[in-house]
Amino acid sequence: MINYFTVPGLGGSGAEHWQTWFEKTQQHITRIEQHNWDSPDIDQWVENIDEVISAYQPDSVVLAAHSLGCLTVAEWARRYRKKIKGALLVAPPDIDVVRKELHILTNHNPITPINFPTIVVSSTNDPWVAINTAEYYAQKWGSKFINIGQAGHINAASGHYSWQQGLDLLYSI
Repeated sequence: MINYFTVPGLGGSGAEHWQTWFEKTQQHITRIEQHNWDSPDIDQWVENIDEVISAYQPDSVVLAAHSLGCLTVAEWARRYRKKIKGALLVAPPDIDVVRKELHILTNHNPITPINFPTIVVSSTNDPWVAINTAEYYAQKWGSKFINIGQAGHINAASGHYSWQQGLDLLYSI
């Protein structure tokens, strides 16, 4: 049995977000909750991912991360080196923008190889990252890279509510 978990970013992915749709429509997808979605503590977020998934066999775990959740998963992978089944990393933001705008990840380098299969999905008009930066991250992480064209930040604001393509990608891992 595969255990699927969503890893939201800043704000926690609201009611109209594709991660919430995954959780509502797929009985076996669970959100990894964080203590404070609006004031991220990456160290705490990373620890929480590890605490939640430690109850499962690593090779049965698949993560579906969005935005800051992608950088959190990458930092978790760097620290813990656990080999899970895989992760879908959607709309990873530019780490320099995150450091400047959110004043977090200042002491972290989550752009290092990830030791499990990953798919990075990005768009050509994401306000949080240039497409070439997202592709660079995918290359550094060892991820398959998918450019879905003009799709904004691939969230509810860009019209990604019931995102079947994302669900199909998640199940392909």
